[in-house]
Formats: sequence, C-alpha cells, structure tokens
Amino acid sequence: MALLKVIEWTDNSSDTIVYKVPMSGNQINRGSALTVRDSQVAIFCDKGRMADVFLPGFYKLDTDSLPVITKLLSWKYGFETPYKSDVYFVNTKQFTGQKWGTSNPIMIRDADYGAVRVRGFGTYSFRVKDAFVFMQELSGTHSSFSTRDITDYIRSILVMGISDAIGESGVPVLDMAANLMELSAGVKQSLSSRFEAMGLELCAFNFESFSLPPELEKALDESTRLGMMRKNIDVYTRLAQADALKEAAKNPGMAGGTMGAGMGLGMGMQMGQMFANMNQPVAGSGEQGGAQAGGNFCTKCGAKIPAKAKFCPECGSPVAGGCPKCGAKVPSGAKFCPECGAKIN
Repeated sequence: MALLKVIEWTDNSSDTIVYKVPMSGNQINRGSALTVRDSQVAIFCDKGRMADVFLPGFYKLDTDSLPVITKLLSWKYGFETPYKSDVYFVNTKQFTGQKWGTSNPIMIRDADYGAVRVRGFGTYSFRVKDAFVFMQELSGTHSSFSTRDITDYIRSILVMGISDAIGESGVPVLDMAANLMELSAGVKQSLSSRFEAMGLELCAFNFESFSLPPELEKALDESTRLGMMRKNIDVYTRLAQADALKEAAKNPGMAGGTMGAGMGLGMGMQMGQMFANMNQPVAGSGEQGGAQAGGNFCTKCGAKIPAKAKFCPECGSPVAGGCPKCGAKVPSGAKFCPECGAKIN
C-alpha cells in the first residue's frame, strides 16, 4: 500500500460538480496534507458514510482535523495506523449560461384572449450552497457528478416555477415582454426553497423571450394591420383613387373616356358650387346688399323698383341718383340734369 501524502484536486473542467479522488492502492497516513482551493469543499467518507467536511484551506490530517472519522474508527489513542477513505471534492462555483426552455407550451389564462399557450426560453445559473446536503440528496457516492446529470431535473423544476409565477402575476400576454425582469424575480423567489432542499442555490434566472402559437401571432399581426388602416383610411382611399386614375389613363379607349367624364363631372360640381356661393348674400349686408345685387329699392317707401324704372311705381318718387324732374340718371357730382337741364338739389 502506498501512502497518500498530498490530497488535492486541480479543476480543469467547466461542468464538473463532484470529483472523487482515486484511492486505489493508496492509504491516508498521519501527517498527510489536504489542500482545498477556493470554490471547493472536501468531504471524507468512511464505508459510504459522509464524515468530515473541509472548507477552503490547507490541513494536516490527524485526529484533531478528522474528529468524525476518529470516532467512527474508534481511535482511542489518536491517529494510529494508515487507513483507506473515500475523498470527494465538491465544486461550489457558479455554473452560468445554463439553458432552459419549455418543451411543451404552458397554458395560461389571459384577460384579453382567454386560454393561451406560450413558450419561454432563457438562461439560469446555480451553485452548490451546502455540499453535505447536496451529496446526501443528489450525488451520493458516484465517482463523478456533472451539470449534465442534473440540468434535466432542474429544468423541470424551473418550468413548474415559471407557470406558477406567470399565473400569479396576472400580466397580460401582450405585456409580458415589458415585465421580463419582474417575472424572473418571481420565479427565482418561488423556487429558492426547492433549491435549498437540494443543497443548491439558484443564483440567477433570466427570460430571453416569450413566443405565442403561430396562429395567434398571425391573428395579432392582422389585427395590427387593420388598426393602422382604420387610422389612415382617408390616405388609403386617395391612394387607391390615384392608382385607379393612373390605370385608366393608360387606356385611351373606354377607360380614358371614363376618366375624362369623371374629371368633367368633378369640374362641373366645383363650378356649380362656386356659382351657388356667389348667389348667397354677403354676411352683414342686409337689404342694402340685396338691393345692390338684384335691383333698386325706393328710399322713401321701400318698394322694389324695376331695373330701368326712373320713378317708384308705388309712391312716384324719383329713383335715387336720378333727376327730380325727368328721372334721368345724373352723374355723381352734377349740379344740373343732362336731359332736361333741371337743377339738382
């Protein structure tokens, strides 16, 4: 039997959680050294029973540093003879970048769309928090234990926590993208006790994306398109009319005649509207404005005077602006009538 003088583990892997020191043909003697590096924990086992646990540091193995094994082996007078023991190193660093995803859609109840199936994808990280509990619950006495041996089990726990967190949050499906950080914190909090029971710690949990069923995504895209069209219906109508006119202009026959008729009809409607506006009385003009537009009114009795009449047909008064004797029209500023020579007052 060879005497094992230095016990250590130089970790050169990225996914090994538990490493068993090969002890074939080796024994531990009094004075052997144990080196436990940072992010490592060493556990000594006797006949399958976990005994002493060593945190990072350098140790000389004797009865003082191995109290449990000393008791198990009944060393009444100290570390007397070499013995054979199983030594395990447990990696306590964070294992980051672990992928998770929902193999089957998660059914949730949405206030807008009812029962909806969603899929989620993301990453998480974990580490061994209590090496003694982890060895008891998961690793046991396997010679090695890696992340591949536990990720499937962790993924099933995560999916359960995701369903619970989404259901309790009440966040609508369309608002999930804006609440990924809150959902991540909810999942981490709801699963912390489950991980501690295995001697693990869920260090981080991240959502990368949510996806809906293809048929629902297609319906949402169509609804968005129709909403945009409703807001800009006048623009789309004008564009459609312009496209129709362009197509009609390419045909000099019936389509061209139709286009010409349409343009002529449009111009006729515009001219009709213009003339209708001209016949409307000017606002605030009253009867005076009406007299100026359609004929004269007697300044004495107010009766309407025909356009060429020189005297009022009702009271016989001469038309304003005419000769008081003959009724002829007198230019503005004239002192005598140009027809009969009467003096204009």
